[in-house]
Formats: sequence, structure tokens, C-alpha cells
Amino acid sequence: MTASGDQIKALVRSHGQGDDARFFSVAMQVAAQAARRGQHKLAQQLRELVDEAKQKGPQRPGAPVPVVRPKGELAGLLAASYPQTKLTDMALAEDVRHQLERVLVEQRRRDSLRHRGFEPLRKLLFLGPPGTGKTMAASALAGELHLPLFSTRLDGLITKFMGETAAKLRLVFDAIAELRGVYFFDEVDAVAGARATGGDVGEIRRVLNSFLQFLEQDGSDSVILAATNHPQLLDPAIFRRFESVVRFALPAPIEIRALVKNRLSGMKLRGIKWEVIEREAEGLSHADIVLACDKAAKDAILRGTELVAAPDLLRALRSRKSESH
Repeated sequence: MTASGDQIKALVRSHGQGDDARFFSVAMQVAAQAARRGQHKLAQQLRELVDEAKQKGPQRPGAPVPVVRPKGELAGLLAASYPQTKLTDMALAEDVRHQLERVLVEQRRRDSLRHRGFEPLRKLLFLGPPGTGKTMAASALAGELHLPLFSTRLDGLITKFMGETAAKLRLVFDAIAELRGVYFFDEVDAVAGARATGGDVGEIRRVLNSFLQFLEQDGSDSVILAATNHPQLLDPAIFRRFESVVRFALPAPIEIRALVKNRLSGMKLRGIKWEVIEREAEGLSHADIVLACDKAAKDAILRGTELVAAPDLLRALRSRKSESH
């Protein structure tokens, strides 16, 4: 039997609820498992059936197209979204872009890799200062792969459910196995950074051990991402559970220029000397530069013009630098 008991229950439940999106997702998981076991004919037949059903559209008159949302206890643990972000929307360092593009290539050709006995990249650890694009990169991977993005903050999970966090984490990893998506664990240092302080050291250690165990045992078809602004707080064991570590940094001059051009593409620029702009923006994060560009653009629009002059942009960058330091 290719499908697990949980998957069969998920298929029946989603069919009864009219949740076509979830039904198709679980069916594709079953197809992927069949391919991994060498049942390539069955896997292909399942994929063709899913494609045929999707093309026919909803069979219930007037039935809305459902959106997968966490329900029950999961609703308080995961936030679901369907990003439209693409990698081309981001100004990334070349090495970071290459790492993310490699994940996309392997995910899109995962059946071919598995046919040869290899698994696609799907567990990544994002490191870097705040505002450098870690969260947006998670959205871009989900958008490029046309998958839902499920986000959770481990620091909030531990604070809110101290004493039962391991059980809550199990629910999340059960969802990871049941429904293919991009799962983003933000502030992953929360399971390691607080171990040496406070009166809950034993509980934090149990949470960390559970998280590591769940990561190691996970054999799902989902993409798992974790991010931190404080890599120095991470337990060394966490690094071994991820297949790729992506290091985000403050934007270099070439990225600053690309970021400004991209963000102000709908405006007219005048008197811009890029060397001056790059020097003024040095030390700001991607998010800071975007906010400065937005301010300069909105100021122009409120003046009744589409023109952003160099002094406007420089003033916005300096203001952002003073606010963020």
C-alpha cells in the first residue's frame, strides 16, 4: 500500500470538506512516495489523474476554490499564506541567489532525482542580520514552487506553550508530513539561546532535543526553512540537521543599486549619482533601504509629481539610518 493511514484519512477528510486543494496535495504526496519506492507507473498515473481533475475544475455547482488553512490547534501555531513573490523581486548576493535557485531546480526535478536514488534539497538554515531578506526568501521559494507558506515563530511558541512545546511541535511536523508546503521556522535560536538562563533550562533542552529529532526523522515532501538573526546562539547540532546553510548579509553596493532601481521602477529619477547613494546606504539592511525608497516615492507623489530627485532619496536614506541606529 503506497498511501499511509494518515494520508488516507486526509484524503477522505478533505474530500468530505470539499477541500480540493488539500486533496490534490495529499494525492501528489502519495504519488511522490510511489516514485521513491520504484512504483513509477503508479506515480505517473496518479499525477495524470490529479492533472485531469484540476483541469476539469470544481464539480460542485457554485463551489468556491478552497484555500488551505491550518485548523484546530494548528491555527494557533501556523500562519498560512500564498505568496506571489519571485526571486527576481529580490536584490540578492550572487552566492545566495545561486543557493536558492539550486533548491528550486532540485525541487522541480525531484522525481528525476529520486528515480536515481537521490533526494532533493529541502532543509535550509537562513542566517543573517534583521532585514536582510530571510523572510522574503522564504516567500520567494513558496511563490516560485506554487506552494503554501506556513510560518511559525519558535520564540512565541515556547513562550506561549512552555511545558507543552514538544507536543505542539509534533503537531507541526505531522502537518509537514501530511500537507506539502514551505514551512518557515523563524527565530529558531529560541530553542537553543535560552538554555543557559532562567528556571526552565530542562524544558528548553527537551524542546531542543524534540526539534532535532523531528527534523532528523522528517521524510516528507515539504520544504523546511529555519532562520535566525543570532547564529552564535545556535546549538551546533542544529547545523547538522540542515542540508544547506544560506548566509544573508547587509547589501553590497551592487545590491544597493539594484534594490533602489527595482523599488523606484515606477518613478522617475533625477540627478542620481550611484556612488553617493551607495555610500549613504552603506550599513542599512535591505528592509531599511526599501523603507527609505518608499518614503522618497510617497513624498514625491504627495507633492503631485512622479519625480524622485537625488536630494529626496538621500534625505530619506539619512533619516532611515538615524532611526535604525
